[in-house]
Amino acid sequence: MTGKWVDTVPVEREGFHIKVPDSWWEFDIRPETRDDSIRRLVEERVKASPQMAAHRETIRTFLRRQAKEAWDNGAAYIGCMADAFGGEVPITASLTVSLINARAQDGSAPATDPAAIARRLTEIKPRKEGDPWRRVSTVEIPGVGTVARTHGVEDIRYQGDPRLLRVVLMQTYIPVPGSADKIALVSGSSQVLDLADSFFDVFDAVTSTFRFL
Repeated sequence: MTGKWVDTVPVEREGFHIKVPDSWWEFDIRPETRDDSIRRLVEERVKASPQMAAHRETIRTFLRRQAKEAWDNGAAYIGCMADAFGGEVPITASLTVSLINARAQDGSAPATDPAAIARRLTEIKPRKEGDPWRRVSTVEIPGVGTVARTHGVEDIRYQGDPRLLRVVLMQTYIPVPGSADKIALVSGSSQVLDLADSFFDVFDAVTSTFRFL
């Protein structure tokens, strides 16, 4: 999988830009157009890589779910990867960037200092092998500074889906300069648990390219 992440393309959105692998899929996530956008994109990729034809419907289902989740959460950007890599099951992952309001429920604006953000995040310690887990830390992003981050293997529930799904998840909380209550949340996830360490490296590398304009 490593070779798939060498070439990148810049993506520019509402006040920020980020570099993502050029093999990732980006498409229209608006409800009225996303199904057709996804259908056309999948057909284009299958035409270029016929080995993906057997996974056509699996990839469509994955992209539709990620698009709905991104739209419902007000994501400013979503990038997805879906590739068979010669295997029987496609390897999928997604990364979103959302600009969120960090105000507390009582209406006050909590500090967006990375250390303060990290203190509000909760670690999950597994009781036994195979349990979900989450670690909280602060990391440095060149050109941005210190930011809070969580990473782990967690059970999450997508909106409208009663099932819990176990995913590899990394979330990085980047304070918006000059704002007391705005944070750029960069969130990378994949259901391919066996490649957790590889995806942590990928999500970290992509997030490290984030810059405010």
